[in-house]
Amino acid sequence: MKTNRYPTPNQWEELTRRPVMNLSDLFPIVQPIFQTIRERGDDVVAEFTIKYDRIYLPDNRVSTNEIQQAERLVSDPLKEAITVAYNNILNFHKTQREKVKEITTAKGVVCWRESRPIEKVGFYIPGGTAPLFSTVLMLGIPAKLAGCKEIIICTPPAEDGTVNPAILFAAQLIGATAIFKVGGIQAIAALTLGTETIPKVDKLFGPGNQYVMAAKQFAQNYGVAIDMPAGPSEVLVIADQAAIPAFVAADLLSQAEHGTDSQVILLSNSEAVIEQVLVEIGMQIDSLPRKKTILKALENSRAIVLKSIEECIQFSNRYAPEHLILAVNAPRTLIAKIEHAGSVFLGNYSCESAGDYASGTNHTLPTNGYARSYSGISLDSFIKKITFQEVNEEGIQTIGKAIERMAEAEQLEAHKNAVSIRLKYISQSIQL
Repeated sequence: MKTNRYPTPNQWEELTRRPVMNLSDLFPIVQPIFQTIRERGDDVVAEFTIKYDRIYLPDNRVSTNEIQQAERLVSDPLKEAITVAYNNILNFHKTQREKVKEITTAKGVVCWRESRPIEKVGFYIPGGTAPLFSTVLMLGIPAKLAGCKEIIICTPPAEDGTVNPAILFAAQLIGATAIFKVGGIQAIAALTLGTETIPKVDKLFGPGNQYVMAAKQFAQNYGVAIDMPAGPSEVLVIADQAAIPAFVAADLLSQAEHGTDSQVILLSNSEAVIEQVLVEIGMQIDSLPRKKTILKALENSRAIVLKSIEECIQFSNRYAPEHLILAVNAPRTLIAKIEHAGSVFLGNYSCESAGDYASGTNHTLPTNGYARSYSGISLDSFIKKITFQEVNEEGIQTIGKAIERMAEAEQLEAHKNAVSIRLKYISQSIQL
């Protein structure tokens, strides 16, 4: 982990650079897979499953029997933990429901907005050595609250053709309508285009490797929306003398274990704090099973000493982290200064793992600087907003002249006439 001491603001641009590739560079790999799946459907999906997952699946849909078996395979303690997380996530996202508010904008003119669910949503859930069943909850709970009619899940199979039972247990909890044992680019293509068995969806959600992320971006060419552009996971920690170095080190390591392309950033106004955290990293890393992954991620990570916590906040806003941890004295006093971050964790005990699993906030967040313009997943991610307006006779008379003048100024006479004909009709009715 590289250490930089007191870099000037004109050096920050280089220090905020992520170690990520341009996903569009992968489009030449993605495009032919989409094309062949569009032409041949399920047969091609099966061929790619053999090629990449090394198993032939005559039927890639998870059966009811498999889901029932999975429930028996998940231990009771894990079921209890998942239930705790489920309830907390549900309670937090319930508060995001918006009540319909009718507004009288002018006499006789009433406007309002109502929410409607996105009908079909598709989730990509990574499997393998880190099966993200927690992501099933993070995506599925707001989708269920929104009222999405179909929740389709694709997740790569293990070499024996099974799906991690915790993923299936979580999928049943959130009411998934179908689960398919399909991974990689082919899963995204199938959800985007539809096959004989896998439904075409309206919006895609979920994390994945660079190939999955490139496929999601490519899917937009076919009119399918995605949750957000995303890159590798990341965390930025701001620590002062109030921080507990062992806690900070653990937070940095927990994020680095996501993948070799993950990045962790430590900022402090104290060289001593940074030195103590680096010592703790060295002590803790040897006991972690994903040590090789972490070490590779730390090669692209930085510890930076800045002049003040105020300057640390400025640097963080420039970086726009996915996760921001404020391991500082009185962290709430800094909230108003935070401009760009996916999710913020306040104080020594608010570890990023809490947000990943069970505090209630959503862990699907913008990465790679997209926190400047994107929000994390919420109930709003699964709904559309439809506006309504009701204009009565008094209303069209109230705003009619303004509409006529504006339409005329834009040289849209038909627009003007749509109002004029109504005003004339009212005028004639009054005279009668």
